[in-house]
Amino acid sequence: MNILVISDIHGNVTALDAVLKDAGKVDEIWCLGDLLGYGPDPNEVVKKIRSLKNCSCLIGNHDAAVLGRMDLEAFNRDARLSVEWNQRKLKPENLEFVKSLPEKLVINQATLVHGSPRNPVWEYILDWQIAMYNFEFFETNFCFIGHTHIPVIFEMTEDESNYHLEILNPTGPVVLKPRAIINPGSVGQPRDRDSRAAYGLLDSETGTWSPRRVQYDIGSVQERIYKAKLPERNAVRLVDGW
Repeated sequence: MNILVISDIHGNVTALDAVLKDAGKVDEIWCLGDLLGYGPDPNEVVKKIRSLKNCSCLIGNHDAAVLGRMDLEAFNRDARLSVEWNQRKLKPENLEFVKSLPEKLVINQATLVHGSPRNPVWEYILDWQIAMYNFEFFETNFCFIGHTHIPVIFEMTEDESNYHLEILNPTGPVVLKPRAIINPGSVGQPRDRDSRAAYGLLDSETGTWSPRRVQYDIGSVQERIYKAKLPERNAVRLVDGW
């Protein structure tokens, strides 16, 4: 089974379309949250995700904030202004869809969360120390996360005595070894100094993970951000992937 894993689209439908085209035909799609946020296309993104067949989707922290489930004081100024703009722009049918999204899913031997298995919506897994504590909070072979916008794998050794971190580049398939925490990176706002949209393909039969990147029309997204009068930083950072 070929599974497309995406996360952190953040209202960037141009990047999402590029990923879907580049990935080609897949059997399932796992979306790890943050459909909304910094970009100019919240309704287009939610509508697109709603239309995808065999798509399992989670709620992210920006999605939860748009719903009023998180204190906006926890967000920086640009993120807060973006959330408030989304609250004004999101159509009722798309708002209802976001409300329906779960914080966590377990599918076969995979746990899906946005942030971490310990705190599915908010916690960032940025280093091996945080990852180490989180292995206690899921029982499946693999846990897929988003939130940091950085493609990475955290692996536990077979004897469970040590942990390994690997920053992923699109150089070819990686054989996954139980147990591991895997992040596909961000579709709509990469933060690893690579402006291309990031995603991953999981082959559940061979147990391989293929990190992928694809270029998209960043300029058109920036134009829509400026037109919407969203924070300028939301547009500027897309060019250099930060």
